[in-house]
Amino acid sequence: MTDPVGALTNFAHEVPSTSLFDDESLMHMDLDAALDALLERVREVLRVDTAVVLLLDRQNRFLVATAARGIEEEVSQAAHVPLGEGFAGRVAAERRPVYIADVPSANVFNPLLVQRGLRSLLGVPLVVEGSLLGVLHVGTLAPRRFTAEETEFVQLAAGRAAMAVRYQVSRAEREAALELQRGLAPTALPALPGLELAARYRPGRASVGGDWYDVFVLPSGEIGVVMGDVAGHGLGAAVVMGRLRSALRAYALETSDPAEVLHKLNQKVVHFEPDATATVLYGVCDAGLTRMRLASAGHWPPVIALPGRTARPVEMKSGVLIGLGADVPRTATTVDLTPGAVLCFYTDGLVERRGESVTDGIAALCGAAYAGPPEAVGAAVMAAMIGRQLPEDDVALLVLRRSSG
Repeated sequence: MTDPVGALTNFAHEVPSTSLFDDESLMHMDLDAALDALLERVREVLRVDTAVVLLLDRQNRFLVATAARGIEEEVSQAAHVPLGEGFAGRVAAERRPVYIADVPSANVFNPLLVQRGLRSLLGVPLVVEGSLLGVLHVGTLAPRRFTAEETEFVQLAAGRAAMAVRYQVSRAEREAALELQRGLAPTALPALPGLELAARYRPGRASVGGDWYDVFVLPSGEIGVVMGDVAGHGLGAAVVMGRLRSALRAYALETSDPAEVLHKLNQKVVHFEPDATATVLYGVCDAGLTRMRLASAGHWPPVIALPGRTARPVEMKSGVLIGLGADVPRTATTVDLTPGAVLCFYTDGLVERRGESVTDGIAALCGAAYAGPPEAVGAAVMAAMIGRQLPEDDVALLVLRRSSG
């Protein structure tokens, strides 16, 4: 038999679909095709009958067959194995190569492996930066012992598969999260007589998060204004953000008290999503636009700028984050909106910088904000706070002004 490790290395340069595991063209590659090509090469080099990749599901409970050669029914039948059970589950739990000499007499969870007539199996975990992604295993119809060199070859193939999976999943989740955020944020802020609005949203460098803003008119004629930030990043945070946005809108129809709305939202999260936390700032502006009642769940206060005066943070109680206790009392603060007054709502990505004080960040925001047209104020704030640097965290900014006329 040829050198298996060398064969895979050569394959990385000879076959386009696999060379992408080491090349920037991986960004343009279909994951299913890449895994199929890699598994087929593994079968050819090792002369095995089957090769399968199972990936861990989002809840870290099951290994789900994602790509297979020689036993394609694993994928078509959506075969899955509980973590820690059977052959693949053991490989994942122990995070080391596992060999089974005689499949029929072993504790194999997936009946397809027995029905296919497999006799020997070798499985290795897919691990990237300490995180378990799944399992790759190969099988033979005849009894087979795998050498240390062959085991190393399977581990190398698993490593390449793991890198491809991590990259493709991260890219897909980022794109989905960004699309979800764009879909949930108002595509166009509502046209409200007497109130001018402008908004900015900038995804962070590391990963899309759960920032959102919202403006809506209530049946009473009052106006609801929201700025929120779900803890965490990626698609999971964006999905939670979408649910919180919808729930807050529903509770806003039940009461015009912003503190009560946040109380209801908190109860919902504590009961149905105990692992989620978020900061939320919710304000209700009266129909006459003379004042706004504000309540915060751990969110930074808005900055207010009055004509002829320096901008400053609104003095209000922060309150406990959403998701940290169902019976926490919440209070609202009333802010007068004189003609020309500007309020800036924002998420922490605007004012927080690594190694710097948030207090300094808010002071810088106050120095940039002023009682002017919201679009101009938004541009001035983003120029002063972001400049040319792509922020590490998401940035959301909402500026509103009560018209002077």
